[in-house]
Amino acid sequence: MTMSKEEEGGTARALRALGSDDPSVRLRAVLAIGTAPGEDPGTVGGLVERCAVEPDFSVREMLTWALTRHPPSMTVPKLLHEVRSGCARARSQALHTLSKIGDRRAWPVITPALLADPDDEVARSAWRAAVVLVPEGEEHGPAVGLATQLGRGGREMRLSLSRALIALGEAALPVLAAAATDPDPDVRAHAVATERLWRDPEAGFESAVEEAKRVVALGGAGQEG
Repeated sequence: MTMSKEEEGGTARALRALGSDDPSVRLRAVLAIGTAPGEDPGTVGGLVERCAVEPDFSVREMLTWALTRHPPSMTVPKLLHEVRSGCARARSQALHTLSKIGDRRAWPVITPALLADPDDEVARSAWRAAVVLVPEGEEHGPAVGLATQLGRGGREMRLSLSRALIALGEAALPVLAAAATDPDPDVRAHAVATERLWRDPEAGFESAVEEAKRVVALGGAGQEG
């Protein structure tokens, strides 16, 4: 798709507006770019660069949307480069965007180290991306990687991990069974709660956690108490 000179000028103005101090101006600028996507690598580069420094959540979500409107052949290589960035926000937003694009050519970047990233937001983004990008039949690998994070963080972090493991399907069950015998009681409880949620999604995370704590306290390690 070839852009007219007027459209090119509008895109250039929108890219400049990404540097505005006003988040509403930045939001409109990203909306304009995503509404009329072109094939200029500079535009994609500008959006990706902004992802790494954008402080406003709504603008970041719009940046992801705008990037999904461009060809994956242009966006995925730049996003993969960002995943290896030293900036946590750049890594997190790139992973989030890759999960929305869903191009499985990005799968090799989802390494065990990334699933265990010390930054919580990066780790959570990597978990979600792993579920989306894993090739069919290879779910066991990421399930093993995700299971190493059982017991990590607070409620929201643990719920995110449980959801990711459940989304991997039956491949998660053996690793959850193994984790249910872990020496760490937090790991055991999280594993048991996740397995219960896998089998009964209607149970709710809080009730599953409380029941898992009871089972672990009684020494059941995943067996009915």
